[in-house]
Amino acid sequence: MIPLTLAQIAEITGGRLSPEADPDAVVTGNVEFDSRKLAAGGLFVALRGARVDGHDFAAAAVRDGAVAALTVREVGVPAVIVPKVPRRPGDNSDLAAGDPDGSTAGVVAGMSALAAHVARELAAHHGLTIAGVTGSAGKTSTKDLMATLLARAGETVAPPGSFNNEIGHPYTALRCTESTDFLVAEMSARGIGHIAHLAQIAPPRIGVVLNVGSAHLGEFGSRANIAQAKGELVEALPAASDGGVAVLNADDDLVAAMAARTRARVVTFSTRPRGGDFYATDISLDAVARATFTMHCPQGEPQRVSLGVFGAHQVGNALAAAAVGIEAGLSCAEVAEALSAARSVSVNRMDVNTREDGVTVINDAYNANPESMRAAIAALGYTAAARPGVRSIAVLGEMGELGDDAPHAHAALAEELVRYRVTHLVAVGHNPSMDALLAGAHAAGIHTAHVADAQEAAEHVRHLLASAPHGETGWEAREDRDVVLVKASNAGKLWTVAESLLAGHRLREDARNYPRT
Repeated sequence: MIPLTLAQIAEITGGRLSPEADPDAVVTGNVEFDSRKLAAGGLFVALRGARVDGHDFAAAAVRDGAVAALTVREVGVPAVIVPKVPRRPGDNSDLAAGDPDGSTAGVVAGMSALAAHVARELAAHHGLTIAGVTGSAGKTSTKDLMATLLARAGETVAPPGSFNNEIGHPYTALRCTESTDFLVAEMSARGIGHIAHLAQIAPPRIGVVLNVGSAHLGEFGSRANIAQAKGELVEALPAASDGGVAVLNADDDLVAAMAARTRARVVTFSTRPRGGDFYATDISLDAVARATFTMHCPQGEPQRVSLGVFGAHQVGNALAAAAVGIEAGLSCAEVAEALSAARSVSVNRMDVNTREDGVTVINDAYNANPESMRAAIAALGYTAAARPGVRSIAVLGEMGELGDDAPHAHAALAEELVRYRVTHLVAVGHNPSMDALLAGAHAAGIHTAHVADAQEAAEHVRHLLASAPHGETGWEAREDRDVVLVKASNAGKLWTVAESLLAGHRLREDARNYPRT
């Protein structure tokens, strides 16, 4: 964060100083809501969670070097005290859950006001460029690729993992300093108006919209409403004459139509030849579904890109990131080099590991919606197809927040399993959605198992991996064996299945030692 006195912070946040606070004391360090991460000179944000209240840790944070805490009540140590914010009727945001009296909303509102001040100061006086990205699927992967590219052009701040909501977004913006050149802002929404709110906190100059799918369909009610919400990003961009750039997916009709909703210059990307300003040709996948393709940019010679991230869907993500990199001043050749060197940095996102015994585990268990499920199943099928005779095992849990369409959306996944010749399904959880998926897969002739939870799933898969398919002899000596995909919405915690399958096994140096095809 930029240095600010407590008096300035109180004015910015609309708060007041506690009796213990020195108005002239300066916050010079990071803003943190985890007291364990605080360094000397920092500001502690006292969030109230489901199990603990950050106000109870304020005194310890100050003893450990924090200048003050951001709170909604006096805590006996220096604090900026902000007012509570009552819950709005119909508010379905992440923040509203578990915040009955508006304490958390009040602190987050104060943190957001502080982040907005910092972002605007840095953009106006230090040249900070903010690039936002949204979409129903692929936000985190694209955010990681954007951060990799922008780091070639200057000092870059990007959210860790999926810090993309009303808490994580201002937290990330507050990590910027006078030396930060680029801020990558991943933006999610559970309702109309959410992205517009995030864009007010850290106003983007570049905005990327990846796709409009079915994530959070239960909250939005229709894909048209999802498109309305995602398009709030391009509506927030400055005019083309002021440097605004909207990067839109030409392969998604609802995204392409957003060109009419922005004053910014529109740049498009496409995985179809000549389908957009940035497009890919000659796409091929290697043995673990990493794409190699020729990238075509508006300026410069076409460049070959060999991605180190997994799944055919990453080609579109890479093209979107490439457009941002070019806008930051990189050449097409520099972008291609950086994309080829990029690796996944967000945990449980298409994290592929191969055990020394040849079993490959694809851990994509952080979250799930119909679009990302299809992409992950495709990666599983392709990887297994490169290993004749092996089993492809999909360990799938429920996709959350799909509303009344949930059973149908889960049943449709059976068609994807058939399409990519997945041999085994382990369905995790007993509910109508998983029952629908299980019934569809069983009817299609896929080997199915229905388990209660992640622990039971891990036990079942371990037993399956220990047995040779069809009684095949010499199975243990094969270089490449079964492929396991683990995927579900975050609440299912299915990443523990992947961790269990890898625990106690030596891993090949990484999956990248497979030859490309």
